[in-house]
Amino acid sequence: MRRFSPPTRLLGAILIAGPQLAYGASELRFAPATLLPLLLAVLLIGWMLGRSSARRGNAILPAAMKSDQRLMWALWGSGDSFWIWEVDEDLLSWASADSMLGFRNQESIKGADWRHRVIHRDDRDRVNAAMDSHLSGGAEQYEVEYRLRDAAGQWNWVRARGRVVARDGAGKATLVAGTFRVIERERAQDAQRRISAEVIRHMLEGVSIVDLDFHFVSANPAFLRLTGYTAEELTGQSADLLNSARHPAAFFDEVRQELITRGHWSGEMWQRRRSGDEFLAWLQIAEVLSPEGSRSNFVAVLADVTDRKRAEQRLRYLAHFDQLTSLPNRAFLRQRLRQRIDSGGSRRFALMFMDLDRFKHVNDSLGHAAGDELLRQAARRLAHVVGNQENVARLGGDEFTVIATGDTSNEGVERLAGEILDAFAGPLLVGGQELAISPSIGIAYYPDHGRNMDELLRHADAAMYDAKARGRNTYRVYSARMAEDATERTRLEAALRKALDRDEIRLVYQPKLSLRSGRITGVEALLRWNSVDLGHVPPSRFIPLAEETGLILPLGEWALRQALSQARAWADAGMPQLRIAVNVSAVQLTRGGYSELVKMVLDGHGLAPGWLEIELTESALMADPKRTGATVAELREIGVRVAIDDFGTGYSSLSYLRGLAIDTVKIDKSFVDGIEHNVDDEVLTSTIVLMAHSLGLSVVAEGVETERQLTFLRGENCDEIQGYWLARPLEAEACRQFVSAYKMPKGLVLPGA
Repeated sequence: MRRFSPPTRLLGAILIAGPQLAYGASELRFAPATLLPLLLAVLLIGWMLGRSSARRGNAILPAAMKSDQRLMWALWGSGDSFWIWEVDEDLLSWASADSMLGFRNQESIKGADWRHRVIHRDDRDRVNAAMDSHLSGGAEQYEVEYRLRDAAGQWNWVRARGRVVARDGAGKATLVAGTFRVIERERAQDAQRRISAEVIRHMLEGVSIVDLDFHFVSANPAFLRLTGYTAEELTGQSADLLNSARHPAAFFDEVRQELITRGHWSGEMWQRRRSGDEFLAWLQIAEVLSPEGSRSNFVAVLADVTDRKRAEQRLRYLAHFDQLTSLPNRAFLRQRLRQRIDSGGSRRFALMFMDLDRFKHVNDSLGHAAGDELLRQAARRLAHVVGNQENVARLGGDEFTVIATGDTSNEGVERLAGEILDAFAGPLLVGGQELAISPSIGIAYYPDHGRNMDELLRHADAAMYDAKARGRNTYRVYSARMAEDATERTRLEAALRKALDRDEIRLVYQPKLSLRSGRITGVEALLRWNSVDLGHVPPSRFIPLAEETGLILPLGEWALRQALSQARAWADAGMPQLRIAVNVSAVQLTRGGYSELVKMVLDGHGLAPGWLEIELTESALMADPKRTGATVAELREIGVRVAIDDFGTGYSSLSYLRGLAIDTVKIDKSFVDGIEHNVDDEVLTSTIVLMAHSLGLSVVAEGVETERQLTFLRGENCDEIQGYWLARPLEAEACRQFVSAYKMPKGLVLPGA
């Protein structure tokens, strides 16, 4: 610290100190309560200097102190400590406020050493700079905060203030006096206030303070951003400024009354921005108490939860409604059923379980976009018939349910089921194409068929499968037998999924005989399943299930590869070329890429396309005529022959077949069986042969079992036969031996053969 010229006489300094400190208090805007301690400080300083400089014979200050003992008490009561620095001698003296009564605990330190002893090293430059600024006239008062070491060696933050109280003749400062106060608690409180203020300033939630009349006092930046107001526009305005018309005025009155009564309120409230837009806010409002414990303000924390609420509503919608059709979903259905059962007692109602027939064929052939559009249209038709959309649900895929709560008599429920069937009688227009789709419906009654929702769902589902088994496009009411069938179907499906991996599936081969040449011209590859768990399972049971579940895809590809592998083995064994016929389902045909698969497998076995014949049912052709026709044309282009199996049992016609690139028509066994005792079957069979030949198609009769049937078919110029009269389906080696050894009886060979 700087040194100055020798001080003027001490008495003159003290006499001057009074008016200078008074002036300084005015200039520094000290409060009156601060001015008194400063004046008293002058007296104390004089007393201290009087004791430390008794050799100068100064007796004025002790007398002054004795003359006004009341000022000493006031000085002690202020809580400040007082110091004086004699600049030229670099002598610092002070007395602590808590020992003012006896003026003990006073100390003096001389020399620069005092700065190093009592001022923290990180603060010394700041203290020196503040003092230099004041001594040089740059600052009217010396004021600085720093850490001061106490008698115990502990560092304490203090705030020191002071002024020059004496100068020499040249105007240089010779005496500086002032006060200091320990401010550890104040600094901690200030730091806490600053942290709190920064936290509030950076909060994403809006924070505002209102007075007891609910007028805004202040708000943080987030609150201003949320509401769109500036601080100037908001301050002094009533909180009614943000009220939304979505709430009645009484709502806001109730909130304020609760605040007045209880001191806090929280909840959702619509608020209005400066722009007029409204948003949903979560508000927490609480009282602010003064140090005395009385209520002074209210503080409100506000968060915009509009987007969150919309997201929650969206999640609730997704949890309970189907996105594709907008119908209630499985979760909503279960909730409705639970409510209905819990609240209805024994009140009767019906649950309908509905499945769209052959939907998988449409979805596989036209693609998922078309399948989705079909489901949307089906949902609209169903909801239109039922009326109350909450009573309709989509469980997933093409499965729907209806809760019938109106006329719940058997007649009323079945009448509703009939109306649903009628609603699907007309085709659905999907992608510019008309598609015929029909439902199969199962019905279960509460409490007749189940007293909880799981039983009802299970039994309605069983009734639906029974409707499918009875030809589809119909409804069935649950019976106990259906539950057994459903259980059996579940077991069958589980076993079928393991069948290929377990090598339980095999092919057998049934020969075909040419009535013109008397030779075996081909064989049909037929699937057989001998299950480890279920024993022998006939194709009539597992083939429809495989088509419904999609298992027909791996099963059909396996059959194609296995049949052509066997054809290759026969050729290598020296057998003459036989056309090997493989059955293909609508699912395989319409999935896409089937012709490429056929070509790849033929090439892989080194077989010409003429070795293979694909057999399709009428229903497979009619599932999607456009795509089926394209696939059939691709197979014919490769050189593979195509036959229509079970002809006459579906709803196609020979005129329709004329537009398809097919080679052969196979007359269904049901017509062949009737040849011996039903004239109509004879006429129909003759007509099919005649018309097929007129279209350039060959004809194969299936299921020929008697010589009389053979004789009739030979007389009608049927080209080929297949059935037990010729041979049962044979294992591969037995079939090779049969074909190699077969000779047709001479009397049965067609004339000219």
